Amino acid sequence: MARNLTPKHKLCRKYGEKLCDSAKCPVTRRSYPAGQHGPSQRRRKVSGYGKQLREKQKVKMIYGLLERQFAKYVAEASKKTGDTSKFLLQYLEARLDNVVYRMGLAPSRAAARQLVSHGHITVNGQKVNIPSYRVRVGEAVALKTTSKQSKLFEKTSETMAKKEVPSWLAVDAKALTGKILNSPTIENPNFDARSIIGFYSR
Repeated sequence: MARNLTPKHKLCRKYGEKLCDSAKCPVTRRSYPAGQHGPSQRRRKVSGYGKQLREKQKVKMIYGLLERQFAKYVAEASKKTGDTSKFLLQYLEARLDNVVYRMGLAPSRAAARQLVSHGHITVNGQKVNIPSYRVRVGEAVALKTTSKQSKLFEKTSETMAKKEVPSWLAVDAKALTGKILNSPTIENPNFDARSIIGFYSR
């Protein structure tokens, strides 16, 4: 399975904003580019193409996707009638690894991806080990029964209870389960989905 092995915080430092799920992201202390001249370096004016490219790179970093997989999401969203950027966001948020992260079962999307790949997650009672699996409205996502007995998940219930979940997702922290209520949405994304569509429409 292909993975993005580039430095985790490289784009965070480059763009001066937190794009990862880590509480120890260096951009919270040093919101300037890495390197000797980082603190005094002026951010150059970005062209229209550069802005679109930046938004695309940000989303790929946030969701842990490679170019080929991300381009497929854009192509699929472009075939539907309506707001293409809205469909793209739905596809990204409906990924099983993202849903597991949103539920609070994992501290980051990378950790959620690992949980899914290692067979700890079920959808409607059936084990699913494909991180890109698209969860549909009405489906229930849960931690596998045998996994609940592991010491690894002893405090997961407490973590889930404190997690702020989106309105399209209902979570039962005690049962370690979640259910998709509506089509996934993002109220205030830290990226411009329309710029991404424009990038691929060139």
